Amino acid sequence: MGEKIAVLPKATAKRLPLYLRYLKMLNDSGVKRIKSNEFSQITQVPSASIRRDFSYLGELGRSGYGYEVPYLIEVFDRILKTEEEKRIALVGYGNLGKALKHNNFRRNENLNIVCVFDNDPKIVNQEIDGQFIYPIEQFGEIVKKEKVTVAISTVPSKHSQSAIDEIVKGGVSAILNFAPDRVIVPKHVNIQYIDLTTELQTLIFFNEKYSEVFL
Repeated sequence: MGEKIAVLPKATAKRLPLYLRYLKMLNDSGVKRIKSNEFSQITQVPSASIRRDFSYLGELGRSGYGYEVPYLIEVFDRILKTEEEKRIALVGYGNLGKALKHNNFRRNENLNIVCVFDNDPKIVNQEIDGQFIYPIEQFGEIVKKEKVTVAISTVPSKHSQSAIDEIVKGGVSAILNFAPDRVIVPKHVNIQYIDLTTELQTLIFFNEKYSEVFL
């Protein structure tokens, strides 16, 4: 099986982390081989789309045999791992923000949260747990100084739009938003949403419906 990475369509690139997450869940459950129709049941992505997505990466499997789960994990891990440092701004220093900052992507040393912002007068312009908290009004100035290219927002939904507006105004066009409600951004801005409730429900569904299917 050979790996030949082509230019990926945006829709395919967005699905790769989803595939990797479920492949790791399968691998942890002892599943070493899977067919596209089986993987489709788990990911809720049509099997034809899965085969097409995989084809962009080379000959990853064999017709009638399926795909080796550990090999797919190796390929996707390599594709998704960035070799260049990505400097990240964190907006929102509540419980979730603190957890993200303290973890700071330990599994990938090239992803680094280098500055933190909030609008709470009780914590801005202070150092908390060794981290200085900047007021959100200084976002553009600080991210330029720190060479930030990515922002993470943990601001609750009711304040999410104003936080995202500040991020966009500051010149950052790659945003990960932990508020599930959609916000309005210019076309050049790439924004991804993470809904922890939906993620948990997906995990429970996977565990209840498919934990025994491939064992």
